[in-house]
Amino acid sequence: MSVHYTLNLRVFWPLVTGLCTALVCLYHVLRGSGGARAEPPDGVDGGFPLLKVAVLLLLSYVLLRCRHAVRQRFLPGSPCLGGHAAFSSRHFREPGLSILLESYYEHEVRLSPHVLGHSKAHVSRIVGELVRAGRARGSPGLIPGGALALAFRGDFIQVGSAYEQHKIRRPDSFDVLVPLRLPPLVALEPRSLGEEPVLAPAFRGCFVCALKAPPSPLGASGGHWLRDCKPFADAFCVDVRGRRHLSATLVLRWFQSHLQRSLATVRYSLEGRCRVTLTPGGLEQPPTLHILPCRTDYGCCRLSMAVRLIPAVHLGDGVFLVAPPPPPLPSAPLLELPEGLRAEALWGVNTARQEQKLLSWLQERAAPGACYLKCLQLLKALRDLGARGLDSAAATQWGRILSSYVLKTVLLAVLLRKGAPGQGWDEEHLGTCLEELVQFLRDCLLRRHTLFHCVLGPDRAAAEVGPLPKALREAAPVDLLAAFDGHARELAAARLLSTWQRLPQLLRAYGGPRYLARCPPPRSQRTQGFFEG
Repeated sequence: MSVHYTLNLRVFWPLVTGLCTALVCLYHVLRGSGGARAEPPDGVDGGFPLLKVAVLLLLSYVLLRCRHAVRQRFLPGSPCLGGHAAFSSRHFREPGLSILLESYYEHEVRLSPHVLGHSKAHVSRIVGELVRAGRARGSPGLIPGGALALAFRGDFIQVGSAYEQHKIRRPDSFDVLVPLRLPPLVALEPRSLGEEPVLAPAFRGCFVCALKAPPSPLGASGGHWLRDCKPFADAFCVDVRGRRHLSATLVLRWFQSHLQRSLATVRYSLEGRCRVTLTPGGLEQPPTLHILPCRTDYGCCRLSMAVRLIPAVHLGDGVFLVAPPPPPLPSAPLLELPEGLRAEALWGVNTARQEQKLLSWLQERAAPGACYLKCLQLLKALRDLGARGLDSAAATQWGRILSSYVLKTVLLAVLLRKGAPGQGWDEEHLGTCLEELVQFLRDCLLRRHTLFHCVLGPDRAAAEVGPLPKALREAAPVDLLAAFDGHARELAAARLLSTWQRLPQLLRAYGGPRYLARCPPPRSQRTQGFFEG
């Protein structure tokens, strides 16, 4: 689905001109078929005003094209950034490329705040009703044996780029955490796998959660506690090295079936506003709630939206364990797990609350008019431009390496190195700031810098804006790019550089008015086809 939020002048003026021309022709046809109609007094031509309007609209369209032709005249002639150097900010000081960036941002990247706000409010209402229904169905939620089962806590947490003001293109996909409530008899002992020996890098950001008795009279006797918790452990836990651990796979399976039952109770009440379906994600993806506009919905933003509902277990201080964990890479199969460690027991960690606080902390210290979020949006758009022309496998690998989370971490790392976005991050230096992000990302791909998780990193940057649970404070640092081998990273770095050097051509080809002249790339760039099948 493609949604446009600004007036597309490329379509508007030709459409209006053609419509007015058709009206003039229709008028003269009807006038000629009138036969014996009375002539206008004093020979006045009744069609002249309409014809004059059509001519004026045509002249306006021609002038509009001339204005963009003048802009094109002042664009930089050579697309090579910096000559022999890989990066140079000299070309970004030229006004022509700034025009291309702004045009591409307005036409292809920027989201309408009105449409985004309307979409988020609609998602909030639908998900709120579904979660409340799930909580009602989950009380008391007994399982065989009399122990309390899992249940919805009753709230939900909106996470992701749509709620951090850097989503691009379409407000049609959202992520929502659905916190679960554990039985009073159960407490968790989370542990990071970062220090686990002989563990593939793809799993170093995962956690396991052993069951333990809560610090209360309910768990005073170990044998009594184990006996009371056995029904819950049998339903939601697996054995890992002699201890019972909460299973992400079993929790996800229960979560999906519980959502299906909850949706059945609210589907009728939602029929007048939208059509809602739930697609299970299996054991590798969370379920997706599809919200389709109703035929009788005449609202201004009739959008189809997909909402990923992610089961989450609260660890404290706004940190959640989520199921399932991030999918492993093909180079890190589950068979590489150490002996005694089961894939069903692996959990991912979500630190969106800490990252949102960190972004707010930076915003408070940023100079007025700082454009760092706009740079992040353009960096995502640059990644999408680099994926054009790749086959399916190469595009998937490119998207894995340059994921949205990696790009956001690049921005946070660059900003935290400087303390806060200063005067150099204003709109006048947009191209230079974007270049700095691309340069740092390329250095990380080439192992000149290490891109650590902003919370699970050695500096614990997010700890500056709030406390962290003990399990995260004691976790080993996580390198977000460590799971990719050196060859894949070098190819991604080469593809990133090639995309950056061809940026003016890509912006002319895929952004802004389509009738901007397209300059062929120089001979040296025509053979740079990285990741191409």
